[in-house]
Amino acid sequence: MSQETAPPEPKKPIGRPTLRTIAEMTGFAVTTVSRALADDPRIAKTTRETVAEAAREVGYVPDRAARRLRTGRTQVVSLLLNTDHEFLGFTHEILAGITEALRGTGYSVTVVPDSLRGDRLEQVREILRNHLADGLLFTRTECFDPRARLMMEAGFPFVTHGRTEFTEPHAWVDFDNEAFARMAVERLVARGRRRISLVPPDDRFTFTQHLRYGFVSAARAAAVDHEVIQDVTIDQPMSQVAEILRQRCTEADAPDGYVCVGEATALVALGALADAGVVPGRDVDLVSKRASPIFDHIRPRIETVFEDVRATGKVMAEMLLRRMEGEPPDQLHHLFAPEGGFSMPPH
Repeated sequence: MSQETAPPEPKKPIGRPTLRTIAEMTGFAVTTVSRALADDPRIAKTTRETVAEAAREVGYVPDRAARRLRTGRTQVVSLLLNTDHEFLGFTHEILAGITEALRGTGYSVTVVPDSLRGDRLEQVREILRNHLADGLLFTRTECFDPRARLMMEAGFPFVTHGRTEFTEPHAWVDFDNEAFARMAVERLVARGRRRISLVPPDDRFTFTQHLRYGFVSAARAAAVDHEVIQDVTIDQPMSQVAEILRQRCTEADAPDGYVCVGEATALVALGALADAGVVPGRDVDLVSKRASPIFDHIRPRIETVFEDVRATGKVMAEMLLRRMEGEPPDQLHHLFAPEGGFSMPPH
């Protein structure tokens, strides 16, 4: 009488599991396993799920050190990020875009804080000295940004969020702040405003020059009074911005229109106006850039222009991948336009 026997238990790997271990378990090629673990969308979803389950089962962890020795690459890109930003949700949105672009490439992103008031070269030197990344992304560019200069001299791949004034080309992604400022002034003038104010970023940043030029040239063309406030910038504590705006509201020549660079400044301006008893939509109007849906839920309603920070992060990371593969930097530029005009949240 024959007796059925249970199939043998699969052999558990001895020692540290590798890509080959997972390949033998699943029957896929090592290259397929590698791409599946990197969540490469070109690999079938069922294959990615099978490989991921096998990796969990054996406790596989990628050996970045071995990969670095083999290829000379870290498989890491670094993002130098100013976490105090005029946009609410900026960090989340730009990281979401970068992560989307890196999915399936084997690259991951590390975030390195960038202090606007400290030595902005310190972190860059550390990355270059210890080869902590294969490429660099950074925000808040200066006209002659020392970080860009250092990386150009080192021949290190990088992409900036914002332009510089160097004659030597480098890869950049930017938003057309000059066009936004023009549109904002023209919108306020169309609403009958004749004294328009702007709280600027610090003068050293390139986008400040773009904002200032668009703002002043549009106001002059419309023959309206205008001011770029000199006593405070959006990069100073919001309490200082609020105090300057409250004081300005009480003066005889107080502005009746405000151009706000981002959501944080716009919210501070709304608070300062409320403290002074000034009613937006009646006594004054505000227009602002935004990167989040916050103004859909804020009253009073103000008109806004959307800057897609997630798309910015995605394009920056895509450019960096191309730059790391050797594509010339003079072909890697993208300027986002303020498309769609101003929008007012629904009632």
